[in-house]
Amino acid sequence: MSDFYPYPKRDPIKNYFPLPNEIFLLGLTPGELAVYSYLMRCEDRRTHQCHPSYRTIGRAVHLSPNTVAKHVNGLREKRLIVTENTEIVTRRGEKRNGTLLYTIRPVEEALRHFYEQQMQQLEAVKDQEKIRKKLAELDRKRERAG
Repeated sequence: MSDFYPYPKRDPIKNYFPLPNEIFLLGLTPGELAVYSYLMRCEDRRTHQCHPSYRTIGRAVHLSPNTVAKHVNGLREKRLIVTENTEIVTRRGEKRNGTLLYTIRPVEEALRHFYEQQMQQLEAVKDQEKIRKKLAELDRKRERAG
C-alpha cells in the first residue's frame, strides 16, 4: 500500500477559517452565505472585525457591489453582523466615506433572534386561526338567523 495521502494536512491557523455549523440553521440565501463566508475569512480573529469594500467582496464571491450591499443588509437584519461607516482623509486633507467596518456577531445571538422571529410567526398564525374560527362562527349564526 502506498504512503501517498491526497489530502493536505490542514493547519487550523493557516489558510482556513472556521464557519459555525449553526449558520446553516438560519435560512441564509446563497448570496448571504457567500458574503458571510468572505467576511469570516477576512475578519481579525481578535477583534472580529474587517473592512473590505463591496467591490472587493463582490470580486471574491462573483457578485455585483449592489448585490453584495443587499446581502450585507440581510446579514445585518439576521444579526450576524454589525456595520459602521468609516471616514478616510485624502492627501488633500478632504474627508471621504471609507469602507464599512464589519463586526461579526456571535452566531448564538443570531440564532436567538431567528427563533424569536419564528415564535412570533407561530403566534401570528395562531391568532389568524382564532380569527378564522370567529368569522366562521359569525357566518353560521348569520345563516341560521337569515
